[in-house]
Amino acid sequence: MKKLWATTGLNILLAGLLVFLLFYYEGTEHTAKAGGETTEGETVSAQKAEEIASTACMTCHGENLKGGAGPNLNKIGSKYAQNDIENIINNGKGAMPGGVITPEEAKIVAEWLAQKK
Repeated sequence: MKKLWATTGLNILLAGLLVFLLFYYEGTEHTAKAGGETTEGETVSAQKAEEIASTACMTCHGENLKGGAGPNLNKIGSKYAQNDIENIINNGKGAMPGGVITPEEAKIVAEWLAQKK
């Protein structure tokens, strides 16, 4: 019986931590290289989108956005247009809460994800 209480308590604690991270995470300001292009030919916008996704999205969508608690996002651009993706990020959908990142960050990430087809 004690094991059941300990497991239940741990699950409640982990769920509370996840809710805290999802609702109270405001994102971080990321610095970008000047000039518009990185040495790999990747745009600064795409680099920033990857940085935002790695800090805010990987918790639910998994490493490399291959899926986890949330769906795989590697081909999301073939399912949704950029405006739809931005709307989902800002307002939420299903189990995903809205407002996990700022609207400015949502626009950058939506543009990047819309290219994933």
